[in-house]
Amino acid sequence: MLFVETSLATIEMGNVPLVILGLYMVMLLAFGIIAYLRSQSSEEDFYLAGRGQGVLVTALTIMATMFSSAAMLGIPGLIYKDGLPFVFFALNLPLSGAAVYVIGSRVWRLGQKRGYMTPADLIADYYGGSSLLRCLVALAGTLYVIPYIVMQIKAGGYLAQRMFPRAEAITLFGKNLAIFEMGVVALSVLTMLYVLIGGMRSVAWTDVVQGLLLLSGMIVAGLATVTALGGPMSFFQEVSTLPPEALSLPGPSGAWSPWKLMTICMFASLATMIQPGQWIRYCSAKSAETLKRSAVIFATLLPCCFLFGVMLVALGARAIYPPIIESGVMMPNPAIGTQSDEFDQVVIALLQEHIPLLLGPAVGVVIVSLILVAIMAASMSTADSNLHALSAVLTRDIYDKFIRPKASEREKTWFGRAVIIVATLLALWLVMLGENNPDFQPLALIAQLMFVAMAFSCQLLPLAIDALFIRKGTQTGAICGIIAGIATVFLFTPFPALILGDDSFSSLAQLTSTLSGLFDIGFCGFSVNTVVFAIVSNFTKPPSAEVVTAFENDLNAP
Repeated sequence: MLFVETSLATIEMGNVPLVILGLYMVMLLAFGIIAYLRSQSSEEDFYLAGRGQGVLVTALTIMATMFSSAAMLGIPGLIYKDGLPFVFFALNLPLSGAAVYVIGSRVWRLGQKRGYMTPADLIADYYGGSSLLRCLVALAGTLYVIPYIVMQIKAGGYLAQRMFPRAEAITLFGKNLAIFEMGVVALSVLTMLYVLIGGMRSVAWTDVVQGLLLLSGMIVAGLATVTALGGPMSFFQEVSTLPPEALSLPGPSGAWSPWKLMTICMFASLATMIQPGQWIRYCSAKSAETLKRSAVIFATLLPCCFLFGVMLVALGARAIYPPIIESGVMMPNPAIGTQSDEFDQVVIALLQEHIPLLLGPAVGVVIVSLILVAIMAASMSTADSNLHALSAVLTRDIYDKFIRPKASEREKTWFGRAVIIVATLLALWLVMLGENNPDFQPLALIAQLMFVAMAFSCQLLPLAIDALFIRKGTQTGAICGIIAGIATVFLFTPFPALILGDDSFSSLAQLTSTLSGLFDIGFCGFSVNTVVFAIVSNFTKPPSAEVVTAFENDLNAP
């Protein structure tokens, strides 16, 4: 066995991470400036880059948008805690690729024919142009986007702590900022700047670089982990000696029943592919064929890299750094962290210690720095996509329709930029509040934020499937269904207890706790949404035959 016991404090990173990170940031800003010089002062160009993206850009920007800090930090943290059972989560990736192939190509066709950009454009238009429905669809998208932006910014703080462990606090505007705060501020400001400058074109170009960095980082991480455990045979021998509860369902925490894993794989994947950021990517593609080819690349390449570079790394880390039990609570190994919410740092800790030991300090530090930048790229590629998507949703679905319907293209573009600034500052404030106030911890772990965000996005699914494929629902049914779905998901979050008090919420909390132990919370909301949608639609007036026929014709037109 090649891994050895050592302390992270003995590994000196020096200025190498700072140099590599600096070059990376300069490159991103350069992309933003070039994209701005090539852009036009129109809403469609800012959000869709002229609807002309090719296969490589489309495939990599869809991958980079999906693969966030949750994939590189949160999911490995779950695997580290619960062992082999959560590896089955990788099954969501082929299904996500299928969703791009089937749903994405239909969204593209209607986007080309009718000028759609956001989910609310298509859904509200099909169901009669209801202002309330448009706002509800925009709300579901926003409830997905905000948690995702928050967890990407939070990941920037974790990465800064690991890359610059000896950095001293600085004073900015009269406030002392430790390295965590400096990391979240730097990631937030940089991401905001290049999205503001270049819009979708800048986001897509940077996603290509970030996607390539991410895929390369996963491959190197997998190789380093397998090598650290003495090669493939030794790796699997070590994994096979994990405690029995870490090798079978429902895992050491008892959280992963077969039904829950199955519903997560199905509905988390579909929720991720139906959210506003991906929807905008479908509309930005050059053709339906471009999307289909991108879907094939996505469904074949990404699962392989994910299994090798994320799942195997997390399992190897569990063998090298077994978690410990303190007062009946599972805690990360001290080499990884000292708090119950630091499981997310398992990949960083393993790579930062073992790559320099295997490759030598000089080469190892460079490789570690590149991988840490790749993980930061995962955060930034999702943060930029979601900032851009939130801007599109609030500009297109709210400002355009209700506040300034006659605004010029230039005014709408600048309003969208203002949304990006406000959203960044809000997310930054939430992260800082959670870090500095122990009482504000409703969602401490990155993985928790991911599942809640996807659960809200999942409430778009019944309406989108009906409009794109079935066409049996009604406007009233759609409104009632999405309200019921969003309300159901909200009950599974900590916020009702914070608002109503633990005593008022106790009986309902027991029910939601039982259901969340059996099923994905997005599936629970989806089920309520679908039942209400179907029942109400059965007793209310459907869209006219002309509307249904026109949609079918546009979907089937060459």
